[in-house]
Amino acid sequence: IARRFNARFAGNKPVFPEPAALLSDAPLILGLDGSQKMSKSRNNAVMLSASEDETAKLIKRAKTDSERIITYDPEKRPEVSNLLLLASLCTGVRPDQIADEIGDGGSGKLKAKLTEALNEYLAPLRAKRHELEKDPAYVKSILRRGIERARHVGRETLEEVRHVMNMDI
Repeated sequence: IARRFNARFAGNKPVFPEPAALLSDAPLILGLDGSQKMSKSRNNAVMLSASEDETAKLIKRAKTDSERIITYDPEKRPEVSNLLLLASLCTGVRPDQIADEIGDGGSGKLKAKLTEALNEYLAPLRAKRHELEKDPAYVKSILRRGIERARHVGRETLEEVRHVMNMDI
């Protein structure tokens, strides 16, 4: 949309910047049930509001397979590989290295490793969330400032759009 608008109306001075894709090493994270992408509505996700104990319970219920040796093989072992990928994203260690570390420890050891890594990774976010929950007035003030800033930018952009479309008011 941005490219078409700019080409049609803006000429050599684009009004809308073209968004760049932000891709990660993990383009799709399966939910804890291992069947579909992680989603709150599918009840297969770990919420930021979940406590460490709730997170542990969710991960204990995560789907794996019956093989004792843990390996990273997204094609043949999607559920196990998904848990390894989640642990990798939290620790910065490659999924295959985590699998090698767990070895024949089975899914119990994998889930314990993921629980520890995920809770450690989420701890600062949960702490900040808890802090913000205690001060709703502060949160509302931040939201108000954001609204005002968005209105200002929106007005300027709309003026620029009207100008390049020769619809100045």
